[in-house]
Amino acid sequence: MGSKKKTKSRQIKAKQRKKNTRMFYLSLIILVGVGFLLFFFLSLFDYIYPPAGGTRGSVVTGEKQKVKLYFSDLNERFLIPEERYITKEKSPDRTIKVLVEALIEGPHTDLIETFSRETVLRGVAVKNGIASIDFGKNLIDLHPGGSASEMMTIYSLANTVTINVPSVTKVRILIDGTGVETIKGHIDTSRPFETNRELIVENRS
Repeated sequence: MGSKKKTKSRQIKAKQRKKNTRMFYLSLIILVGVGFLLFFFLSLFDYIYPPAGGTRGSVVTGEKQKVKLYFSDLNERFLIPEERYITKEKSPDRTIKVLVEALIEGPHTDLIETFSRETVLRGVAVKNGIASIDFGKNLIDLHPGGSASEMMTIYSLANTVTINVPSVTKVRILIDGTGVETIKGHIDTSRPFETNRELIVENRS
């Protein structure tokens, strides 16, 4: 009699172990499935709305904001906005850093870049509504020169920053931590620059 009870008890325990094992694997499969779906939708969102200053297809989490980056038209006469989505930063200097990195990265359309892609961004500081943006000397060394090209570089930077960051009204260009009189000898860059909407063409026909 006692032997039958022990056998029945062992059978019940064995069934319980099998049930627990099935539940464990089922939970594991569900967890992996949820993780895959999360990764897929984040990747899809990032592909549709590529982050500024980042690589298309990389997964970026966090709240995003829509911005306009200003690049040159083919004739270097006007600036045309290109919409991007960037991760929303907590401070103006961090937002400006992402914006400038995106300008350096260049357009994702047929617009013309206004900075060499090898340009070094050293840092950003914001004080009293003026953003001081510090570049490496190669901004000057790699710049193609010409008054039109200088104008596009300066105001693609000034417009991108001041239009997307309301707390900033002017932009100052620094090279290796100090002010510079000009990029290539055509435009005075010793002063800060405000938004120049006369150069902007919002819609291309």
